[in-house]
Amino acid sequence: MRQYQLHMPAADAAAAETIADAIEAAFVEAGPVSWYETDGGWAVDGFFFAEDGEEILAPARAALAGIADVSALTVEPVPEDVDWVAQSLEGLSPVIAGRFVVHGAHDRDRIPRGLIGLQIEANQAFGTGHHPTTWGCLTALTRLLAVYRFDSVFDLGTGSGVLAIGIARATKRPVLASDIDPLAVEIALENAEINGAANLVTAVTAAGFSHPAIVGRKFDLIVANILADPLKMLSPEFRAHALPGAAVVLSGILRTQAESVLAAFRAQGFVRERHLVKDVWSTLVLRYAG
Repeated sequence: MRQYQLHMPAADAAAAETIADAIEAAFVEAGPVSWYETDGGWAVDGFFFAEDGEEILAPARAALAGIADVSALTVEPVPEDVDWVAQSLEGLSPVIAGRFVVHGAHDRDRIPRGLIGLQIEANQAFGTGHHPTTWGCLTALTRLLAVYRFDSVFDLGTGSGVLAIGIARATKRPVLASDIDPLAVEIALENAEINGAANLVTAVTAAGFSHPAIVGRKFDLIVANILADPLKMLSPEFRAHALPGAAVVLSGILRTQAESVLAAFRAQGFVRERHLVKDVWSTLVLRYAG
């Protein structure tokens, strides 16, 4: 089994995001799927492990049927000596979400004045900022952090740590983060160090809320950019760990799933404050009324 790179040109940013979403949905396991601007337009790159390129090409063509001209789709083996992580990020433009800018090292010196730069490189953990769910969370957090003071913050399913780091940078207060994947926890801590937030971000390996650092604690802000079904399953745990009046930001939710997630949280005493939509993705901002 070896690694392959999928490449697909796109006419504009909207088309690139649509193609990337379709590719991600077509594969259960995939490396980074990124969309970025090129000299001649836009493009989507994805990285996959397979026995041969046809294992990737066939389902990708099926996923893009009716969305894009699949004749332009290519799948090529990645040379053994290529650093695919660096390559996947090399052309990506910074993403502005509210007062945050998510960028790679190559754009570190180009952050607009007044915005908070978050340097997140492409790697094994989710959260380079180019996915609409990360954008939705950071946009929602911009508004919340401008209005409220949060003293106890928990980031569930932190991935790259981008949300925890953003909150810590904006508030200068501690943030607790967790992820079920120990590699993601390691990456999140490395990113906290890169972004000057190592003294504020604590990250632990945990499934849901089951860790000694989390059990028994209550928070006034909980963020979770994971998936709809785990969110619904964990909704009683959100209630158990939410202070009265706590804010909750949820994403990783398709637009078609938003109402069912909202219903699960309403049953636990949460009310909707805001619903952000980008492409096919939703971000919910809730308030615990208990």
